[in-house]
Amino acid sequence: MLKLQTPVTDLECKVGISYKDRIMMLGSCFSDSIGRQLADFGFDVCVNPFGTLYNPVSILQSIEMLAGSRMFGLEDCVQIGAGDERWCSFSHHTSFARASEEEFLADANEALAKARKRFVSCNKIIITLGTAWCFRNIASGAVVSNCLKRPAAEFVRERLSSAEVTETLRRIAEFCPGKQFIFTVSPIRHFKDGAHGNQISKSALLLGIDDFLCGCPVDLSMDPFYPADYFPAYEIMMDELRDYRFYAEDMCHPSQQAVDYIRERFLDWALPSSERQALEENIRRFRHSQHRSSH
Repeated sequence: MLKLQTPVTDLECKVGISYKDRIMMLGSCFSDSIGRQLADFGFDVCVNPFGTLYNPVSILQSIEMLAGSRMFGLEDCVQIGAGDERWCSFSHHTSFARASEEEFLADANEALAKARKRFVSCNKIIITLGTAWCFRNIASGAVVSNCLKRPAAEFVRERLSSAEVTETLRRIAEFCPGKQFIFTVSPIRHFKDGAHGNQISKSALLLGIDDFLCGCPVDLSMDPFYPADYFPAYEIMMDELRDYRFYAEDMCHPSQQAVDYIRERFLDWALPSSERQALEENIRRFRHSQHRSSH
């Protein structure tokens, strides 16, 4: 038979997920897509409480907020540029933007309070890294999660090295003792960086994650306890789904069919066989509810 794809095989799962887990997902819009599906299928999951995050430093800053006690204040409020009069912060995606500072702070702090409770109780954190490129605000010196359409002169663009990615992940882990991580690299291509820049960025993320995992201590007294693992979503997209019919119209984002396929591969990898029947029942229940609501 003619071979039309290169399957990603021999995937050993050291950190999986279960219906018993309390899961937090942080990262790129690929996290949003997979996270919504996991929630639809009955998993106890909290997805991107600050909105979509793309680079490792922004994810670290978000976890620092979740692990701390500070609330957002007027000093964090930033008016969106390009004629948009709404307010947001450099820590949030523009989905949090509101008409006034007071409205933004009320919603942002309500989401933060809920996310802090989830962060304390969660035992699994799934992080999807989108890009090693980041923007640093010149005035504050801090890396921002979103430039909020502010003038380009307010920022300097930087690319994290693989060593900086590793160090950022190590600092993330320090804020999360006892929690287990699953890392992925988003298959979404950041072509605003150029084809070559996108590949360099993804390479830095992949090397950074691998070096972090190689340095993770394994607790052999806990059957054994692996602190972190990696799921190859990026590799599956690049190799198994190496065809433009698996991309959306922008030719950068995976199509819904590709997202569904990678989600299936992820659950095949991460979910214990003892819970497969529960998964299938939850999928049927969700699809039945969708069918009823459409009629």
